[in-house]
Amino acid sequence: MLIELKGINICHDDLCVVESADFRVGAGDFIYIVGPVGAGKSSLLKTLYGELPLPPKKKKDVGDTRHAEVLGYDLLRLKRKHLPDLRRRLGVVFQDFQLLRDRTVYDNLYFVLKATGKPRKERDARISEVLQLVGMEEKAHKFPHELSGGEQQRVCIARALLNKPEIILADEPTGNLDFETSKRIVSILQTIRQQGTAVVMITHNLNLLQLFPGIVYNCEDGKLQEVTNEYNAPIELEEENKNN
Repeated sequence: MLIELKGINICHDDLCVVESADFRVGAGDFIYIVGPVGAGKSSLLKTLYGELPLPPKKKKDVGDTRHAEVLGYDLLRLKRKHLPDLRRRLGVVFQDFQLLRDRTVYDNLYFVLKATGKPRKERDARISEVLQLVGMEEKAHKFPHELSGGEQQRVCIARALLNKPEIILADEPTGNLDFETSKRIVSILQTIRQQGTAVVMITHNLNLLQLFPGIVYNCEDGKLQEVTNEYNAPIELEEENKNN
């Protein structure tokens, strides 16, 4: 299991937004997280990559049954100095892109590889690989302001893939995009998932769940619950009717 949370409270600014969360992600899973604005979805992702630390687990507290593990790292005992090691094994895609505006697509990606210690001789090849995967190899020398929103998001996905992560965490990657562009973005993420990388994606676009089925968690009223069957049922019924 790549991610496993049991009995975890997700808190932000001293406010508990999700109580006693149970959440699991296996290799090759495609996970959707849905729910209303402000319910704690983004806080959950921030907890997974360590931006929102969990209250530490103390050895003497035998009554503390919480469990929080991401890629073998115990988030309840993880020291800050080890956080970069975890993050290098994760890819994060933000809704607002967070590209360096004064650098080309190529330079944005090169900056990440240099910062994470990728050998110089391997950087160009890896940049070419990820840009080809997202269909942006011809835009390598464009600046972010010269790209459409969908193109910028594809660059963000390429950036997230640079270190060959085992998990992609995507926070509303289609939130500001039209539906056709959104479909292309999720299709790219599905291709990545088929290659073995797990994807955890927050979305409000429920139409995408029918086009690209996955495991669905609903985050609402302080609870995180798996509701996959609620979203898969209409598709299954439609397919059954076609067969009759």
